[in-house]
Formats: sequence, structure tokens, C-alpha cells
Amino acid sequence: MHIILLSLLAGVVGMGLGGVLTALFGSKSDKIIGIFLSFSGGVMISIAFVELIPEAIALSSIAMMVVGLFIGAALVFILHYIMDNISHAGRKSKVHDSFAEYFHSNDIIAKKSTMLRSGMIMIFAIALHNVPEGLAMGAAGNYDARLGLTLAIIIGLHNIPEGMAVSAPLILGGLTKLKAVIITLLAGATTVLGAAVGVLIGSISPTAVALSFGAAAGAMLYVVLGEILPQSIVMSKDRIPTIFAFLGMVVGMLFTEILG
Repeated sequence: MHIILLSLLAGVVGMGLGGVLTALFGSKSDKIIGIFLSFSGGVMISIAFVELIPEAIALSSIAMMVVGLFIGAALVFILHYIMDNISHAGRKSKVHDSFAEYFHSNDIIAKKSTMLRSGMIMIFAIALHNVPEGLAMGAAGNYDARLGLTLAIIIGLHNIPEGMAVSAPLILGGLTKLKAVIITLLAGATTVLGAAVGVLIGSISPTAVALSFGAAAGAMLYVVLGEILPQSIVMSKDRIPTIFAFLGMVVGMLFTEILG
């Protein structure tokens, strides 16, 4: 139960803090959000390669870890493809014009008659990023409390810029700051779903734990390498996000060493 609570805190507090920061200090530019996201993405890369992948190999085999990697990446790819077709019918581009479009949060500020449908689209889109993170926390926490805590802290930090990216267009689109923060909090709560699945799978056998670690790592790597970093570079129009991603990887490795 403690890992479920940690996943709730990592999702809600991380996303909510990002929303509160935007509400208090104003909407951040895409470039600033991109820098924060690329840094946190670098942290996630380090967690995948320093913690999740080695643990998966130790528990089972390289083959099982690779299978998990492909499963995690494929699931996120399919869900992103579905979301892009729902939110941008007929649009096939791989990057978006802004982080508002990337998170589909611009849809929620559409006309009032479609707000409920748009709100569901936004929450589901954020879940694509939070579910694999929760999966990693659930499987890790069920296997090793220290590893679960490490992931919860890092994922909570990672969710802060996502909360900023989501809440900024909501506030600019006319929603009150309170409503924008509440919606951001609700989106962060979806991390619990992934954590519950991770705990369930992780309790089956060591092989299942290894598979879930691999899937979580694959999902994270796909999101960071295939979505966040390319999008950050496009929006900032320079290589600064790459530098911050590198710094994030170094910080992530140091952080896991300290907590280890």
C-alpha cells in the first residue's frame, strides 16, 4: 500500500506543483518548459539504464529484458498514435507546434459544448506519460522499497515541468487558475493506475518483475527519446535541451548512488 501512496504523491504533488508554479508566477514559455522537460528526461534515461535495465537482467535474462523494452515502447507508440488521431484528425506530423499541442491540453480550452470531451482527452494524454512511470514505481516498490522511493522522488520531480506545460495553456485559454490547478492534479493522479498494475505484475514471480522493469524502461525511453527530446529541440530551436538532458543523466546517476 505504501508504494501506491508514493505513486499518488509523485503524480499529484509533482504535476500539481507545476500547475501551482504557473498559476503563481505566470505562464512559462515553450523554451523554458522544454529545458525543464529535457533535464527531467535525462534523469529518466539514467534511471532506465542504471536501475531498471540492470535489475531486469539480474532477475531474469537479457532476452526477457529486451522483450519488456519492446512491449513498453510499443504500447506507448500505439497509445500516442491513437491520441494524435483523436486530437488532430488527418494530421500525421511527428512533432507539434507547441507543448500545448504535445500534451493535447489546448483541446480543453475549446468551446464550452465540447469541454467535457476535451477534458477527457487531456487527462488520457497525460496518463500516457504517467502510467509507465507508475508501473516502474509499483514493480520496483514491490521488489525493493529503496528503489521504489528513489523512483517516486525522481518521477515527482519529472512531473513538475509537465504540470507547467499542461496548466499554462489552460490559464491562457480562459480557465481560472484554481480550475487549471485542479485539472492538473487530476491528471497526475493517473500514476496510481500504473503503480497498481506494477504491484500486481511484480507479485507474480521474479520473471514477471523483470518483464515489468523492462516494459517500464522501454516506455520511458520511448517517451524521452522519441517525444520529449525531439519536441524540446524543435520548440527551443537550438541544442540547449540536449545539454540539459545530459546534465539530467549525470544528476540522475549521482542521485541513485546517494540513495543507494
